[in-house]
Amino acid sequence: MKRKQRTAPKKKAVAIKYKAGAQTVPTVAAKGAGLIAEKIIKIAKDNGIPIKEDADLVETLSQLDLDQEIPPELYTVIAEVLAWVYRVNGRYGAPHLQDGKLPG
Repeated sequence: MKRKQRTAPKKKAVAIKYKAGAQTVPTVAAKGAGLIAEKIIKIAKDNGIPIKEDADLVETLSQLDLDQEIPPELYTVIAEVLAWVYRVNGRYGAPHLQDGKLPG
């Protein structure tokens, strides 16, 4: 009897963009699964951008379109993520992004 092979679920990633003073609401800057997710993560790591893992949040944000504003029902959780990023950047030095966008 043959056993069914289970394939590991594809890794997913979503990048959000928020430029204080220029944007009133964060937006989805990049999203993808598999190789695209790996590239998003690599670009973030290569540029010193903090990475927060939250599978449920990634799944929810993956439903949004690129450049779409984060909906009001996610403001609290995104505010918590941004606060975490600001704390990490304060501790380790903030990366400099051109025009608030991910490089590459």
